[in-house]
Amino acid sequence: MFSWLNNLFSNDIAIDLGTANTLVYIKGKGIVLDQPSVVAIDKATRKVYAVGSEAKAMIGKTPDNIEAIRPLKDGVIADFEVTEYMLREFIRLAQKKRHFVAPRIVICVPSGITEVEKRAVRDSAKHAGAREVFLVAEPIAAAIGVGLPVDQPSGNMIIDIGGGTTEIAVIALNGIVCDTSIRVGGDELDEAIVGYIKKNHNMLIGDQTSEHIKKAIGSAFKLENEEEMEVKGLDQVSGIPKILKVSTLEIREALQEPIQAIVAALKEALENTPPELAADIKDRGIVMTGGGAMLRGLPELLREHTDLPINLMDDPLFCVVLGTGKILDDFDKYRPVIMRGTNY
Repeated sequence: MFSWLNNLFSNDIAIDLGTANTLVYIKGKGIVLDQPSVVAIDKATRKVYAVGSEAKAMIGKTPDNIEAIRPLKDGVIADFEVTEYMLREFIRLAQKKRHFVAPRIVICVPSGITEVEKRAVRDSAKHAGAREVFLVAEPIAAAIGVGLPVDQPSGNMIIDIGGGTTEIAVIALNGIVCDTSIRVGGDELDEAIVGYIKKNHNMLIGDQTSEHIKKAIGSAFKLENEEEMEVKGLDQVSGIPKILKVSTLEIREALQEPIQAIVAALKEALENTPPELAADIKDRGIVMTGGGAMLRGLPELLREHTDLPINLMDDPLFCVVLGTGKILDDFDKYRPVIMRGTNY
């Protein structure tokens, strides 16, 4: 009876709390919110001016007294207070109306998260209005989101490339058999482009410009038709705005270091895979999810280095939140995948 009343008067929520974007799924409704994980605040008073898309538009354009910040770094909380406010605001926007009973929240986190970082996530969600908080590892959520049989004794390998982390895991029997988690993701790709243009062209560009370059002409593998685009920035020598033409070849060179880190992590994960499960992966291949997986040519590059099938999922950005939502929709079935000791 109590469970039925909870369902009637509260909306349980699944959250993909990402370094770059936060996505919210409400039981029975699906994905209801997709916003950048950015908050604009007053440096002195800590007053919040904007959250999400509105705050992201302010990055690099604010006066001295206002700062547009991303409160998560490398997949974990860097600013507890701002993360708590951001979560509360996203939950409010997602629910649209108040409910009598506080929601139960399932949040996905990097598999390599520490106990201290787990507590920070739990406490932030609790203070933002959660009744109970459950954590699930991102690779498992991604695997469930794409429909892999995580409860079977067969091996499934998934590589989830987010804004702050790359998670590579072999999953079987509702758990992670072996995993490699590195704090390299879309942010590091953006930073690599900023550094390359600064070093090779003496020009300064902002984070949003580098992200645009990555999406427009970024690639990890040689393209059939190489491309160029104009980039606007600030000349380091003269201090005057200027326009520069960059090519896919240059950007591919710029991205080499973080991409090679991802390749090395994948090879390490494969070396640590038990032989019986390795045979399953050879047959089924590796599934790619996450926003960073959308970099052109990355599946082809990983295929060349591993000689394994690499399967890039449709809408890879939503796989994790959809998997977290499935856990929420059928909590009893997926209870074994919840991180131990994370209910709060």
